[in-house]
Amino acid sequence: MQPDRDATGDTETTDDVSSSSSSRQGSRGNGDVRPLFARCGLVSQAKGSAYLEAGNTKIICSVYGPRETERKDETDMKSGRLACDFRLAPFSCPKRGAWIQGAEERDLSTGLAESLQPGVCLHRYPRAQIDVNVVVLENDGSVLAHAVTCASMALADAGIEMYDTVLGCALRQDRDRRLVDPDLAEEQGSVRESYGDNQGRVAVALLPNMNQISGLRADGEMRADTLTAAVRTCVEGCHKLYPVVQQAILRAVKRKAPPPPEK
Repeated sequence: MQPDRDATGDTETTDDVSSSSSSRQGSRGNGDVRPLFARCGLVSQAKGSAYLEAGNTKIICSVYGPRETERKDETDMKSGRLACDFRLAPFSCPKRGAWIQGAEERDLSTGLAESLQPGVCLHRYPRAQIDVNVVVLENDGSVLAHAVTCASMALADAGIEMYDTVLGCALRQDRDRRLVDPDLAEEQGSVRESYGDNQGRVAVALLPNMNQISGLRADGEMRADTLTAAVRTCVEGCHKLYPVVQQAILRAVKRKAPPPPEK
């Protein structure tokens, strides 16, 4: 599957903790995100869809609905439900898995839903459910952050009313270094070696026009000032991604627009 090269972008962020020069793969600086390729509308059977590629991380998302929900509790009568299903394809990781959803995928599904819900106008869809299905085709790190961005694009492609686009950015804190948009080796390095002093991982979901954080996940052992700076760096990364995502959505809207009437 080839992404739409007209809807792509190359974005960078700056790292104010250390020099941008580093030994990261591809000569990336510590504050640089990977080149991002994005396209909407690839799954014809879905109401909306999106494909995102960040380095070797490849994600596809399909959105179905809104449809009448099977649950009839009071909450569902007043607003809609966002049902997120996050899957890692068996061939996406070095260790081959199964299509059956495991504990990690259930946790990622929860994180995805928590990040997206503040950006969706669920009150406009009472007694309805919107299904968001994410499949990671290749996992080379930062999958939750990029899945948030991909799912937001798919929701927009489906015509779901939203307060704002939701963008995601992640980093790994390695003592005094902040590695933005870590690949899988960078992301898991501190996990394999066990976290040390001032090390951890952070993922942020942002509503860029409202400048509000809709989701935050962090683990590890970080000082309060370090965590604050890490969140700020992720927010800056989200803002850098916004023009790329906006362009991909705009191109999808133009493709779906009816032709002008003949004179």
